[in-house]
Amino acid sequence: MSRHRGIMSESFKEELAKELGFYDTVKNEGWGGIKARDAGNMVRLAIQKAEAQLDKR
Repeated sequence: MSRHRGIMSESFKEELAKELGFYDTVKNEGWGGIKARDAGNMVRLAIQKAEAQLDKR
């Protein structure tokens, strides 16, 4: 089974990781090196940013 391409761009994911403070882990170990909690926080922050963009419209 093939993996589907992610919805978030790589640059957006990196921006979120920097904002949440685990970008060094991503740089050194890749996305597989982050904790599940960090991944969840990243998704939560992405949703908050998307909702804020929708509110501006």
